Amino acid sequence: MAVRIGIVGYGNLGRGVECAIKQNPDMELAAVFTRRDPASVSILTKGAKVCPIGEAKDWQGKIDVMILCGGSATDLPRQTPELARMFHVIDSFDTHAKIPEHFAQTDEAAKAGGNVAIISVGWDPGLFSLNRLYANAILPDGNDYTFWGKGVSQGHSDAIRRIKGVKDARQYTIPVDSALEAVRKGENPQLTTRQKHTRECFVVADEGADLQRIETEIKTMPNYFEDYDTTVHFISEEELQRDHAGIPHGGFVFRSGKTGWNQENSHIIEYSLKLDSNPEFTSSVLVAYARAAFRMAQEGQKGCRTVFDVAPAYLINMSGEEIRRTLL
Repeated sequence: MAVRIGIVGYGNLGRGVECAIKQNPDMELAAVFTRRDPASVSILTKGAKVCPIGEAKDWQGKIDVMILCGGSATDLPRQTPELARMFHVIDSFDTHAKIPEHFAQTDEAAKAGGNVAIISVGWDPGLFSLNRLYANAILPDGNDYTFWGKGVSQGHSDAIRRIKGVKDARQYTIPVDSALEAVRKGENPQLTTRQKHTRECFVVADEGADLQRIETEIKTMPNYFEDYDTTVHFISEEELQRDHAGIPHGGFVFRSGKTGWNQENSHIIEYSLKLDSNPEFTSSVLVAYARAAFRMAQEGQKGCRTVFDVAPAYLINMSGEEIRRTLL
């Protein structure tokens, strides 16, 4: 029987999850839950329901895994623990500094409900996190470097849109080329947050909004912008749709390290992603971890997990024998 998936939130990420489910024959979309009027939400999957988010509790026993597609700024800190008491859940919480706090709250709720929750799933945090762990285990004497972009950050764009007076926004994270090349050359530079990336924001403001206040709020926002050189451009809605409609992204994870009795040999591990659609790729990761949560729950596991706690074999729609024969 197919794993029954519920989607909470039907923005770019939610639509991406719906598309990813179509590519996974062992899964089916049961329902989408939204804060909007359900009659105004048109989904692609025939037979799936669109329901008010307040009705989610009525779907206990009808949904195997809820995939939460809200923002990390205000949605997920509340929604994930709340829903983890009722369902197995997956989220993409990406405020790195607050992950321990989010984990603790979700772990308590999931254990109380007897459910499995996997948080901070995506490509960073997520796949990049795994690559950092693998690389640290293999090269314990070394240095880590992570670069994001150039691309649109969904979480940062959402955080800007929450500011009073902002109608819409896109935020680009841009690696500093000189820093990237120094790492590739094995120079092992000591880089501050500000030296690794810049941030560029394109903002559509409400008519009559205080532009100076909005720019100041963006540039001083903790965990998002205050540690970076940030440029803010105010543009029209037409310009945003014309020039910034896509949501590309990507990035690089490096580990440089040495081996040998006298550390005579140098090594660089590099992992990279180049994504046409940040939300669709992230959604595909979420769906794979939904499969893992379902399998882990069937084994009797309970509580919160991260990508570090999930064996790779749980992620793919293959048996152990198939994995060993085709991928090992």
